[in-house]
Amino acid sequence: MRYSYIAVEGLIGAGKTTLARRLANKMQGRLVLEEFDDNPFLPRFYEEPERYSFAVELSFLAQRYHQLKRVTEQDLFSACTIADYSLGKSLVFASVTLPPDEYALFLDLYGIMYSDLPRPELIVYLHLGMERVRERIRTRGRSYEQQIGVDYLMQLQERYLDHLQKSSGSRVLVVDLGEKDLLHDPLAYERLMELMQADVPEGFRFAEL
Repeated sequence: MRYSYIAVEGLIGAGKTTLARRLANKMQGRLVLEEFDDNPFLPRFYEEPERYSFAVELSFLAQRYHQLKRVTEQDLFSACTIADYSLGKSLVFASVTLPPDEYALFLDLYGIMYSDLPRPELIVYLHLGMERVRERIRTRGRSYEQQIGVDYLMQLQERYLDHLQKSSGSRVLVVDLGEKDLLHDPLAYERLMELMQADVPEGFRFAEL
């Protein structure tokens, strides 16, 4: 595969981390995983979103920046790198959770911090229907995720797709998983590999497994 930096995206439970691990293993590449377990504001945000929305988004922004900054300083992007999130994830979530004035401030901080970081050459977005997303969340069993509302998830999905269509500097492959399970369906996984190995044009492409 000719890409040196690939980011896997999708909603909660879409299989981002699992796919990123498999790709890194297959391509003998470097793996960059989001450190969300270290965010103390996340459980509080799901309990009181209005109170903790700015704190959780700002803390994620800082965590992602520091992690990706370490990667670039260590020159890890000279080899194939696979991440289970993209830079734009912070913008997507903040656009849903923050009121306009706080989002404007957040946008300024994002622009200042991320302007010198490299963009993924390819973003693979794993698209799932809402029922499957809710099923995955239940299966994961994280207590603080069980109260996430469908409306919130739908807003995130819409903002993700809108953001990806407007992304510049990256090729975007949106893959509709339908009822397929990449972890347990070898044919679906191989089909995804074929889509990724094909010449993805610049801009936004939608495909089904």
